[in-house]
Amino acid sequence: MKKENKIFGIYPVLEALKSDTVLDKLYVQKDIQNPKIQSIVDEAQATGTTINEVPIEKLNRLTRGNHQGIVAITSPINFPSLEATVEGVLAQNKTPLFLVLDQISDVRNFGAILRTAECTGVDAVIIQKKGGAPVSGDTVKTSAGAIFSIPVCKVDHIKDAIFYLQGSGITTLAATEKSNETIYQKNLNQALAIVMGSEGKGVSKSVLSLVDDSASLPLLGSINSLNVSVACGAFLYEVIRQRTL
Repeated sequence: MKKENKIFGIYPVLEALKSDTVLDKLYVQKDIQNPKIQSIVDEAQATGTTINEVPIEKLNRLTRGNHQGIVAITSPINFPSLEATVEGVLAQNKTPLFLVLDQISDVRNFGAILRTAECTGVDAVIIQKKGGAPVSGDTVKTSAGAIFSIPVCKVDHIKDAIFYLQGSGITTLAATEKSNETIYQKNLNQALAIVMGSEGKGVSKSVLSLVDDSASLPLLGSINSLNVSVACGAFLYEVIRQRTL
């Protein structure tokens, strides 16, 4: 288990990049002109680190030391590759269950989803490198530590993950209120990856156009949507129900 830490200053951040330290976010002073910082940014981007250009006041709040215009936040976990993870799960000769999160941005939802995923035996959670909730100390807290018990794979694009899963013989099923069929009408006792969308927009149109199938949850009240972590729990427990009949 690793702690989330702040690393600041040009040379400490550079050394962290050269080591096995996984950086989750990099905060860089806006409009700073420093070739060493630019080389760090270029290298960090290549590893999928989220880069944020911020005013110097933000950096001053993050640390009281001499940050030299750059502060890195380390990730509390490592991220296995999607390919190695999927191959490892398929080699176990079991019915795999993956969870794909398309731009979940709220850290509390993310943590709650990880907790439910661990409780329901999800083999791995797949997220996009950019645009989603950070894997931070808050994620650890809201997941009740589940983040240390389930692989989290980062990919450049969710669409690439969908293609790879499909090519590996895994059915992709999107959760969307736009579907005319409910989750209870689907066969979930097969190699499966459930795709959950963002809090505001749901599963993106580009991803919906690629998945094998989609399903909704019945909504009997006047509100037309559920919290994404609640909806995810309903989907995952229907998988468990079908697989344990």
